[in-house]
Amino acid sequence: MLELNSIFDITKFGADPTGKQHSTAAIAQAFMECRKAGGGTVYIPTGIFLTGPVCMESNTTLYISAGAKLLFLQDQGVFPVITTRWEGSEQKACTPCIYGKDLENVTISGSGTLDGQGAYWWELLRNGGLKYPRPRFIGLEDCNRVLIEGIRLINSPSWTINPVRCENVTIDKISIKNPADSPNTDGINPDSCKYVHISNCHVDVGDDCITIKSGTEKSSRRICCEGITVTNCTLVHGHGGVVIGSEMSGGIRNVVITNCIFEGTDRGIRIKTRRGRGGFVENVRISNLIMKGVMCPFVIHQFYFCGEGGKDKYVSDKNAHPVTDSTPFIRKIYLSDISAIDTTAAAGFIYGLPEAPVEDVHLSNITVYMATECEPGMPAMMDGLEPMSGRGFYCCNLKDSSMDRVTIRGYEGLEFELINSFITMDGSKLHRQIG
Repeated sequence: MLELNSIFDITKFGADPTGKQHSTAAIAQAFMECRKAGGGTVYIPTGIFLTGPVCMESNTTLYISAGAKLLFLQDQGVFPVITTRWEGSEQKACTPCIYGKDLENVTISGSGTLDGQGAYWWELLRNGGLKYPRPRFIGLEDCNRVLIEGIRLINSPSWTINPVRCENVTIDKISIKNPADSPNTDGINPDSCKYVHISNCHVDVGDDCITIKSGTEKSSRRICCEGITVTNCTLVHGHGGVVIGSEMSGGIRNVVITNCIFEGTDRGIRIKTRRGRGGFVENVRISNLIMKGVMCPFVIHQFYFCGEGGKDKYVSDKNAHPVTDSTPFIRKIYLSDISAIDTTAAAGFIYGLPEAPVEDVHLSNITVYMATECEPGMPAMMDGLEPMSGRGFYCCNLKDSSMDRVTIRGYEGLEFELINSFITMDGSKLHRQIG
């Protein structure tokens, strides 16, 4: 139990619970006193508190009580510009709404709400009015022993929770809600982290729900993202449910995704990269998922065209290139015990590089039911791909892989379309089709 002298109520430092006056300075003072005391809890009581960025301290809990709301200011001028990792590389960007660097024993918890008032930032982006990239909602860098639990986050200016180069991170029982049309408002994005556990979360956003990353080829520090678990989550309306990449230059390995429900996401499991990124994705185990109304349940490809350089001919060329340090590899991916209903575009889409095919992908006990009326959709964001509708499993440049008890209902055309691919079907027959 917390001692009373370790709790720092922000109203004691002049915070205004009506939301009419800025409480930035009062919150900062509470953190300062908490640090002087050697740690404790900065307490947000019931009320609406208008604030600028909040900077965390080591050995400190930010507790947002039930009935409390932190409302972040709609003003570029109050968000200092810092050098940080933004979308995979180091550059100047606005300070996150909640920020911490080189900390340990950091907790953000409670049953209250944090509102990023993102509409202000989304409009600036659309109108070209941003001086620097938008704030992330919670951005923690180089921290150890982080706990984020219970809170509700809405209307994030950009990515919602983004730990970078952190270790021992637990994200539990939170909910995230960003409008479906809000730009790049990913839910939870661990980047170059080690030992991250995401559980019991509800994520409904305008981009990918959960994304595992490790920086781009332009990052000054290439650090693997590894030891990641995602379990017991509901993932809604995002471009992808659980996504790996496309920023993966530091490598991503040892990932477990299990016991989750995907509803209305464009794609379910989505692994994406491209030439130039380098790095690898390996040792990923995915099981016990239910998907509903997902355009394409399984997408793995190496021709992702978004972001700087994504439209270069080098990226889109379907001819083989020399294998170099900038060639990305995807291997050892295991998917089992998954069902999907009301699928529209394709049951699955795997498209590897001719010089570095996707390899060791193993699917077992999977059933996909196509929707009665399928609208055309794009399983992957890559050049040269036509919209698909009601298709089966499409595989190109896939080797040393297997499909066991994979059933597709209501598809059009081929159940399994294999091009330059070598796989085992149901433990026996080898399929290889040269396109």
